[in-house]
Amino acid sequence: MKPGHTGWRHLIHSTRYSLKGLRAAWRNESAFRQELALCGLLLPLAWWIGQGPVEWILLVGSCLLVLIVELINSAIESVVDRIGTEHHELSGRAKDIGSAAVMLALFLAGFTWVLLAWQKFLG
Repeated sequence: MKPGHTGWRHLIHSTRYSLKGLRAAWRNESAFRQELALCGLLLPLAWWIGQGPVEWILLVGSCLLVLIVELINSAIESVVDRIGTEHHELSGRAKDIGSAAVMLALFLAGFTWVLLAWQKFLG
C-alpha cells in the first residue's frame, strides 16, 4: 500500500484501479465483452427462473464467476505476453491453465442455469 493511502483514500484509489481494469478488459478482451453481453441477457431471466434468494444467488453468482475468472485469465495472458512473445512451455502452460479455468466456470454456469430452468419448467 502506498504511504498516505489508508482508509477512505485507499478505498477510492482501489475503486479507481478496479474500474480502470474493467475498462481495459472491455476494450481489449473480446471474450470478456461476449461473456458480459451474455450475462446481460441472462440476469433478467434469473429473477424469472429462480425461485427464491438461494436460486437467484446461484444464477447470478454463476454469471459473475465466469466474468471473474475471465478477468483473472486475461491478467495472466497480459503478464505472459509482457514477458515475451517467443514460445515457452511455461508460458503456454499458464495460458492453457487460465483458459481451462474459464471453461470450468462456463460449465458450472451452464449446468446451474440448465438444472434450475429444468426444475422450473419440467420439474
